[in-house]
Amino acid sequence: MAKKEQPGKKPAGGAGKSCGDTPLGPLLRVPAGERVDLAALHPAATPAGPRDKAAGVAATARMAEPLASLQERLYAASTAGDRRRVLLVLQGMDTSGKGGTVKHVIGLFNPSGCRIKAFKAPTSEERNYPFLWRVMKALPQPGEVGIFDRSHYEDVLIARVRELVPRSRLNRRYAEINRFENSLAQDGVTVLKVFLHISREEQGERLLERLDNPDKHWKFNPGDIDERAAWPAYQEAYELALERCSTEVAPWYVVPADRKWYRNWAISKLLLEHLEVVDPQYPKGDFDVDECRARLVAT
Repeated sequence: MAKKEQPGKKPAGGAGKSCGDTPLGPLLRVPAGERVDLAALHPAATPAGPRDKAAGVAATARMAEPLASLQERLYAASTAGDRRRVLLVLQGMDTSGKGGTVKHVIGLFNPSGCRIKAFKAPTSEERNYPFLWRVMKALPQPGEVGIFDRSHYEDVLIARVRELVPRSRLNRRYAEINRFENSLAQDGVTVLKVFLHISREEQGERLLERLDNPDKHWKFNPGDIDERAAWPAYQEAYELALERCSTEVAPWYVVPADRKWYRNWAISKLLLEHLEVVDPQYPKGDFDVDECRARLVAT
């Protein structure tokens, strides 16, 4: 994962580093069972990334065709009974780019094959059920790419910071999440969990941009200031979630998010790498091609 910037040096993987064919997943993956120190990971780093913004935007655009092709194959395979699908889980502090990722990255896919869910505060009905209930209802169907803007991890993040549930129940939720994600993997779901790692300074600038632009006032919530005051507690909560819930079947990936172009490129690359591992195939037709061709020509 990206290391903290040293004084007087550029963030690791900065300008001049070529992305080439270097697999990105191993560089950003949180190893199972290892301690996580977010302060040691630089939010402006660009590990294995293109040399600059222009190159990053172009590289992201070039992934559109292979991503769309793999998505089509995934959907086509489901028509023949293949249950596999992909679930992208996006977590991060306010302004880290969850919505921007949905707009810029998921836009590379055919929207008819995507299932997007933005999780807000639980409704009164949802509070009457176990915390995973509403998540299960939003899972992608076979052949789909699902995207969670926030997720079941809110129940070990904001619930921890704001002390919404007893600590004993909170601690049990990590194990519940791991069992849940393991069951998804066994059912053919490729779970791609991404933490968008933004710096406190960058978040402050983005919030100020919203205040200074009347057209973005709808995106600003005064409560964001209160959440920002709890920054250290949230960083600790994220570290615990990453440590306890990065498993072999559903690892976490930390994507530096201070640079929006790198964020978009990195998540596109991770999606491409995961879909290539799934390697869905078009199902073979159950009809006589030559006979159907002859009949069609004769019409």
